[in-house]
Amino acid sequence: MTTPGTEGTRRRESVFHRLYVGTGAFDIVGKRARWYVSLGLLVLVCIGSIGFKGFNLGIDFEGGTKLQMPAVGAQGPISDSQVQDAFREAVGRPAETVQVVGTGANQTIQIRTEALDVEEVGAVKQTLFTQLQPLDAQGRPSEQVISDSAVSGTWGGEITQQALIALGVFLVLVTVFLAFYFEKWMAVAALVALLHDVVVTAGVYSLIGFEVTPSTVIGLLTILGFSLYDTVVVFDKVKENTRGLLGLTRRTYPEAANLAVNQTLMRSINTSVIALLPVAGLLVVGAGMLGVGMLRDLALVQLIGMTAGVISSIFLATPLLVDLKMRESKYREHEVKVQQRRERAAAKAAGEDVPEEAPKQAVSAGAGTSRRPSRPAGKSGRPSGKRRR
Repeated sequence: MTTPGTEGTRRRESVFHRLYVGTGAFDIVGKRARWYVSLGLLVLVCIGSIGFKGFNLGIDFEGGTKLQMPAVGAQGPISDSQVQDAFREAVGRPAETVQVVGTGANQTIQIRTEALDVEEVGAVKQTLFTQLQPLDAQGRPSEQVISDSAVSGTWGGEITQQALIALGVFLVLVTVFLAFYFEKWMAVAALVALLHDVVVTAGVYSLIGFEVTPSTVIGLLTILGFSLYDTVVVFDKVKENTRGLLGLTRRTYPEAANLAVNQTLMRSINTSVIALLPVAGLLVVGAGMLGVGMLRDLALVQLIGMTAGVISSIFLATPLLVDLKMRESKYREHEVKVQQRRERAAAKAAGEDVPEEAPKQAVSAGAGTSRRPSRPAGKSGRPSGKRRR
């Protein structure tokens, strides 16, 4: 008698064993309708958020004022909450972002806010110096260590424009490569998966309200290569499994594609985990400990985009490829032949009389009457051997 815990352990071992051996036990392609519905709803939510809520654009896109000061004052370390209180007292509204950057003696505080005029900048600097007393390199309080600069929104717009151009060129080159190396339907499925990753990543930023910076735009381009890499690995296995498929009746195209996904599933998971670990480390160490905003923005978009890329390469790219391929009549006819062979095999196993398959070779017009094979003829055209007397 087995206990519920033992039964659960066996079930988990069975799942991990099937995942490791990759024998096609997970019917991913066969359940593609539910993946389409789930991913489709996710994409619709992301598009709706982008359209109605929009993005939380950073100062580099909208323009504004940036102030910077040392993180150490006459009374000790200066916190971001102290800076926010002083800024609110000076201009009557909070700053958009207050961030501690760096470590040790080089630690500074960056203040990003909407555009301030000359009087407001002077009031903020005076209030910060009066309340926090930031120290200069010699350890003396000084207002000169509080610097300010105006940031134009045109730079962020130029970065976005160049990124869109790079994205368009990348998609064109990827389409040409996949169409020549694989086939047109694989190129279409890969492009749909790439667009899914871009829309989902952008939608998550819109939903949660993460700040969009030039580093975010640059990081968005880097995730496309990872998503394409995982998709190409799966497609290469699909191509290998379906080579010469139409001449056999062992499995259909959806079954061969599903087997390819299972055979590369463990590899996709391992690759994703290994790739996400450094990104997570960059996010924790670079942003959490060092306080570098650029590293945070770059790691955050990569973490979201790479996760979306893994999901699309497994649950979207290959199932979509199967649907596109099954639009061709030769693959539909092949599927019928496979089903007919299986039905005959099942009937034979049940002991039923099953008519034999028609011979593959064409028969001549006189077929049906049994003939003895003719003996080789001699030079005279008569059968070789002794003459009858």
